[in-house]
Amino acid sequence: MELHQLEMLRELGELGSVKAVAETLSVTPSAVSQQLAMLQKNVDAPLTRKEGRNLVLTEAGQVLADAGATVVSAMADARAAIGGYRETRNGIVTVSGFHSAGQALFAPLLRILAGADSPSVRLSDEDVAQQDFPSLTARYDLVLAHRLDHSPPWPEGKVTVLPLAHEPLDVAMSVRHPLAALDALTPLDVVDAAWVTSRGGYSPADVLSAVGAVASKPVNVVHRINDYSTVAAIVSTGSVIGLLPRYTASPALKPGIVLRPLQGISTRRRIDILARPESLKRRSVLLVCDALQAAMAELVS
Repeated sequence: MELHQLEMLRELGELGSVKAVAETLSVTPSAVSQQLAMLQKNVDAPLTRKEGRNLVLTEAGQVLADAGATVVSAMADARAAIGGYRETRNGIVTVSGFHSAGQALFAPLLRILAGADSPSVRLSDEDVAQQDFPSLTARYDLVLAHRLDHSPPWPEGKVTVLPLAHEPLDVAMSVRHPLAALDALTPLDVVDAAWVTSRGGYSPADVLSAVGAVASKPVNVVHRINDYSTVAAIVSTGSVIGLLPRYTASPALKPGIVLRPLQGISTRRRIDILARPESLKRRSVLLVCDALQAAMAELVS
């Protein structure tokens, strides 16, 4: 039983396909299949099974994958002890962020880390449904993720969670819209309005479902758009209202748009940094976490 075989089994459980594991580990799919077959020879219980076109872990496979994650973390500790891996300040750190977080935080992050002895950051945008954020830690050192307060928590044991912000989603509208005259809104105030919101599985759509449930009426959704800049542009025409995050949407806001709090339902989302435990043993990764927290604190203030 080899360490790289346990790593492949773990990645298969996270990513759901041999092809995705191969891309993540920069090997061929056949190499992944071969190593998984060799690992299976050392274990009596089946580790994988077919589910449609995908190869997924059995219960025994998940137990071994979880145990392998502990081994990987221990090996990261060993490397840190013998090679100074943990204390390197200027290593490369990969960061992914959902779109509004990237718009609001990536530029300040790079400014904070502009020093010669700072980590070298590699940024990517990944806007996925909530349940898919943890699996991104297979590809990135740090993952900026969001979930609503009432959504299921991040999976314990698989990722470490560093809270970054607790952000309300506000109702956005043109200053010319009749609802702009109100200081705060309720579901009954907004349920009959024409809306632009996200696709299902994303925070704005979840909040709007709650609006309809509380008001006991269907919500009139005219447009389905995930990008907040596009939402802001459409809202500015005055024809529809939408939901925008109070802090991270600031780069997308246009003149003539106002935000109003929505009362009577939970609209707050948690913005967190997700990382695998072994990633946070690196000094360079911790420095980037500190910089992200500083950038967010400046944005909130």
